[in-house]
Amino acid sequence: MKTILASLTAVVLICVFPVPSSFAGAWTAKKGGFYEKASFNFYYADKSFNPDGNRRDLANRGEFTDYNLTNYFEYGVTDELTAINSLSYKWLENDNDLSRATAHGIGDIDLGARYRLYQSDAVGVISTQLLVKIPGGYGKNDPLPLGNDQYDTEARLLWGRSLYPKLPGYANVELGYRLRAGAPSDEIRYLVEVGFDLGKNLFTRAKLDGIYSMDNGTRVDGSGNPTTTNNFDLGKLDLTLGYQVTPSMGVELGYRPDLYGQNTAAGANYSVGLYFKTP
Repeated sequence: MKTILASLTAVVLICVFPVPSSFAGAWTAKKGGFYEKASFNFYYADKSFNPDGNRRDLANRGEFTDYNLTNYFEYGVTDELTAINSLSYKWLENDNDLSRATAHGIGDIDLGARYRLYQSDAVGVISTQLLVKIPGGYGKNDPLPLGNDQYDTEARLLWGRSLYPKLPGYANVELGYRLRAGAPSDEIRYLVEVGFDLGKNLFTRAKLDGIYSMDNGTRVDGSGNPTTTNNFDLGKLDLTLGYQVTPSMGVELGYRPDLYGQNTAAGANYSVGLYFKTP
């Protein structure tokens, strides 16, 4: 059973904890403009969501950690078309009373493009996005694989709107379908986001970032990595606080707890990032 109540609660939390909309959501970069963010992330989980959506301890008092360095990059090919790239280097560990496994290496790589379809003051920005996930240099049969070792293709529709002049911020909504090759289930991806300036240089944003499994994959779970199961639902609340050091550089702190889900790890991610962008 899907945890609808938790989802609604998350939306309420987002409204309570509402960044500048530079390169955010549905917006595209100006031609020649760029945005790059390098971040260090720490994910920890000692629980998982069972098929009923309830939290339970990982088997044999297990603990799963994912330390990773991630780089996210956007570049304006034209005013309407933005190229996207994301890659990470991971250090994983799955430790329990019976065994301990570690792994490190390049994780999955995202390549994509966002195209602006329409923009006006009244409606906002409407864009479409195509993304391809390429598996990194690991194998799905590794004791602790860094991913599912398969290709994903995702099409997404995005809508964003500035809240100025009434409020110093923006809102963004996204909906997509991810076609996953091989055994894993296809997915519906959804995102609701709001952001606000808190002053001259301080900003904050919040996202409800969700995955809804189509349950059409092979039901083979338990690769050693509790975050790479084949059929899972997951809802995450992504909270960010940032400071703009200069017009072209800033720092961000992030906290992303797993709110609800099925058949996957239930943990939280902590991050610190440094971004650079076209002023």
